[in-house]
Amino acid sequence: MPHIITKIERAAAADVAALAPFGSATIHEAQGRLGALSSDLKPIHRDMRLCGPAFTVASAPRDNIMLQLAIHYAQPGDVIIMSAGAYSEAGCFGDVLGNACLAKGIAGVVTDTGVRDTQELIRLGLPVFSMSVCIKGTVKETLGQINGDIVIGGQVVRPGDVINGDADGLVVVKREDAAEVARLSAEREEAEAGFIEAYKSGRTIIDVCNLEAVLTHKGLTTDL
Repeated sequence: MPHIITKIERAAAADVAALAPFGSATIHEAQGRLGALSSDLKPIHRDMRLCGPAFTVASAPRDNIMLQLAIHYAQPGDVIIMSAGAYSEAGCFGDVLGNACLAKGIAGVVTDTGVRDTQELIRLGLPVFSMSVCIKGTVKETLGQINGDIVIGGQVVRPGDVINGDADGLVVVKREDAAEVARLSAEREEAEAGFIEAYKSGRTIIDVCNLEAVLTHKGLTTDL
């Protein structure tokens, strides 16, 4: 198998756009509590959000040669997502590569290793999610693979699947499921808006969430 695969099937642009407004937790719940990447992976700034087709990278720890190649080959709107052994003590990505990503129109970068130059990356506005912030440098020695299936944050991510991320975390949606998950996410948000309005109108949590029968079955007692 070649080290670099450039021709991949991406989720439809319309489906990516339909998923983009929803939070990672909403999407995770809407697709049956599936697809959540490890909570160790977080944005370097709480206001950062990303949503786009995965451009996957498999890399050796402390080595960013494949990440640099991914930036070269990725298309505008892609999210570069790199599995590098969940190694936190390396800063594989910084402001120089961040500028290269912006010049290419890349939608964001996700890695299970460390990043650095975070203040400048925040000023650039490029969404970056990582396992750590680390100043230690990397090498360019070991070839890996671009656009094969990877495992990152406990999830399998295929090239072209949708990666959605915000302050709460990251979730992956299979590219063929993207339209349906967007529909289910909209339904979930509508239902939650109804719950909020019910609470504002004075209804109780037990009433709104239909908890009375459940609590009776479990034998809940109170001193009322």
